Amino acid sequence: MLERQNRRSFLKTAAVGGLAAVGDLAFLSKLQPVSADETKLDPNLVRVSSELEPLVRLLEDTPREKLLEEVGSRIRKGLSYRDVVAALLLAGVRNIQPRPVGFKFHAVLVVNSAHLASLSSPPEHRWLPIFWALDNFKNSQAQNMKEGGWRMKPVDESKVPSATKAKQAFIDAMDNWDTEAADVAVAGLARSAGANEVFELFARYGCRDFRDIGHKAIFVANSWRTLHCIGWHNAEPVLRSLAYALLEHSGDNPAKRDDPADRPGRYNAELVKKVRSDWQEGKPDSKCTEALLETFRNHSDQECCEAVVEVVNKGVAAQSVWDALMLYAGELLMKQPGIVGLHTLTSTNALRYAYQTSANENTRKLLMLQNAAFLPLFYSAEKSRGKVEEARIDQIEPIHPKGDPLTPEAVFAHVGKDRPLAAGQALGFLKDTGNAKELIDTARVLVFLKGTDSHDYKFSSAVLEDYYHVSPEWRDRYLAANTYWLRGSSMKDNSLVQRARAALKG
Repeated sequence: MLERQNRRSFLKTAAVGGLAAVGDLAFLSKLQPVSADETKLDPNLVRVSSELEPLVRLLEDTPREKLLEEVGSRIRKGLSYRDVVAALLLAGVRNIQPRPVGFKFHAVLVVNSAHLASLSSPPEHRWLPIFWALDNFKNSQAQNMKEGGWRMKPVDESKVPSATKAKQAFIDAMDNWDTEAADVAVAGLARSAGANEVFELFARYGCRDFRDIGHKAIFVANSWRTLHCIGWHNAEPVLRSLAYALLEHSGDNPAKRDDPADRPGRYNAELVKKVRSDWQEGKPDSKCTEALLETFRNHSDQECCEAVVEVVNKGVAAQSVWDALMLYAGELLMKQPGIVGLHTLTSTNALRYAYQTSANENTRKLLMLQNAAFLPLFYSAEKSRGKVEEARIDQIEPIHPKGDPLTPEAVFAHVGKDRPLAAGQALGFLKDTGNAKELIDTARVLVFLKGTDSHDYKFSSAVLEDYYHVSPEWRDRYLAANTYWLRGSSMKDNSLVQRARAALKG
């Protein structure tokens, strides 16, 4: 049995003789300075700040096989982390079509997830998630070119509304699903309104419909969180991309028909009016969380929302509702580990973030109710895709093997190979040691080593963060359930790590 290790020693051994050295970027080649031609602006391109434009163009124009070395060379010469993240997000929104809100557009959606992973990493690993996201951008950029070469066009300045009219123009355009009007209105809004005011608008529109399996809410949350890092002065192209994404639909104008994807939002816009005025003064109730879990398993989206209103009006704390929402999201992953199941968790993370960030009571209530509506819809989506297991998150049994105590390494040896065993061992480890941090650190490094998809970063950043948002009596079960989609130690190393090792040898 492996000896228990502290965080730093594990990080060093998990790197398997190569990854730990990536942080110093010693293998990176030298690069020529940015030329004058590189700084010239194409009039057909969306403008970003003059300081960032050369770096954005570097990301756009450098071949994928050379980009990491090019960026790394500039980092060694003083290029800041914030500028790299800013250029990455801006290059993404400028070069990748946000419709559908997913697929290749994950190169944009994942920027915040990579940033969160970097923040939670020791210095020697901090650049690796961002380098992974840079490489992922180039892959999505190439796919975007194959699909027609969409690029964001400059805004029509002649139609941008004044500061006094921008907000209402934006609301009218979004309510009417008018893409062209929304584009010029959001440009005016970005130039005249404060970040908090703009967020309140996008929080509501990001949760209003169940298209793109939660990606609209995810884009709202992730773009806002990244803008907190890179600065509001970079917001306009991001908000234009976001508005365009939120208006994605098929068929006739949704404002003029009754599409199933829009029904929860319309129903809950009225239901929020029935929530008591002192709804935030309730008391935690674990029994209520259990009852809501059972409701979510067996009732329609409308019935689930009505049940949430009922328990809140009885004086139960909203936290107990969120416990049930996050636990059921984890249970849906257990029922069908895959693309739908993992998005129950990433969308819940996004809606929870918007709930915590919003200062508007009605918006906060709506976000909670929309989450309650979306989870049964996710379950229906799972059933449409194939077999759904009978797994229940409250029936995970902790496993305590005889002999040597469990370690995170032993738990993650089974992740991806025997999911119920890994979940049981994870719960056993957490109950025996109370050391969630050690398990979380292990999970994060394995994503660096083994992650091959944007969802690996999106998912892990969401659930490892939300562990601390679940009440203490439930959070260990939540983390155990999510081993169903974390990366295991027996999985193959990703190509980026292999590339880094090759560069170190060369």
